Amino acid sequence: MTTIVMDRICRLFISLQQIKEVPRMLTEAAPSIPGTVRDTDVPPFFRERFICTGYRPLHQRWRYYFLSIFQRHNETVNIWTHLLALLVLLVKLCQVAETVDFAGDRQSWPLLVLIVSAINYTAWSVMAHLLGGKSELCHYAFFFLDYVGVAQYQYGSVVVHYYYTIEEDFYSRVHAVFIPVAVLLSWCSCLGCCYGKYCSHFLPLWVRKVGQVTPSSLAYMWDISPVMHRLLFNPGGLGDPAAIYHLGHIGFFISCAFFFAYPVLERCLPGRCDILGQSHQLFHVLLSCCTMCQIHASHLDYVGRRELYERLHENGAAALLVGLYVLTVLVCLLIAAFMLRKAKNMLDRQAKLK
Repeated sequence: MTTIVMDRICRLFISLQQIKEVPRMLTEAAPSIPGTVRDTDVPPFFRERFICTGYRPLHQRWRYYFLSIFQRHNETVNIWTHLLALLVLLVKLCQVAETVDFAGDRQSWPLLVLIVSAINYTAWSVMAHLLGGKSELCHYAFFFLDYVGVAQYQYGSVVVHYYYTIEEDFYSRVHAVFIPVAVLLSWCSCLGCCYGKYCSHFLPLWVRKVGQVTPSSLAYMWDISPVMHRLLFNPGGLGDPAAIYHLGHIGFFISCAFFFAYPVLERCLPGRCDILGQSHQLFHVLLSCCTMCQIHASHLDYVGRRELYERLHENGAAALLVGLYVLTVLVCLLIAAFMLRKAKNMLDRQAKLK
């Protein structure tokens, strides 16, 4: 017994020694990784308000940007907040799949759409913050993909609220238009965000924010209406096990929307939030918490409200919602591709004028 214990301790010690060698191995693998630069050393397009240092130089090899995930720069925390959220969501999917038969139970498909859409938006956000600093065209491409992730997650949110959360009286008033309007608002959200990014070169910042925030806000208000109706007008709504998570989802979303729209910390402490403490970093954390609350609330509704939603929705409704999710993703990708082509043409014109 003593021999076995000593053997395991030795193996653990060896493993720890190997982990300590990881930084050295990364350094040897990329011995010439450039350091970060100031805002004056990158084009104005890449500068964030009140962020003075920590920018990665442009036009490096792809390996540099992939390895910069382990480097200290002003996007490091943005990358890791959503990378960790992505890992948590994958674990959550595995946990839910242990008790939910996604393959055999069509009623579970809206819940699967929500989780998949959440995984997609976090993964595409990681790609945007990790690789969007290579060039202006790459910045457009990866952030347009990020906006596709936002739009398809908005649709995923609508699906679970419409399918599981909605009350019967509210359903009777909106069921004919609720999903078509939600799909249209998701497309508008993607278009507004992409256009806001595209026009950053030639229009004021407030135009970009209006383009990004207004369609997304309208989409969220439409998306959350079944939840608000249930919490406000259902007599037993606040006593429901899922109610606290729905309230948490709403609270976290309002908080993260505030930090997305207003760089409060950077404005108050210019130059001190370059690496840690940016409002966008808080936005990532709060949005991840919002997503987890939403998934947990939807899972509880899926389990506890089955008699109601089976009665409300037709047999093929879940399959139709999945099909519309695929359509939403495809249309948003086409919007992003169209806006990327416009951005490329604009950059080509600017290059010819130089």
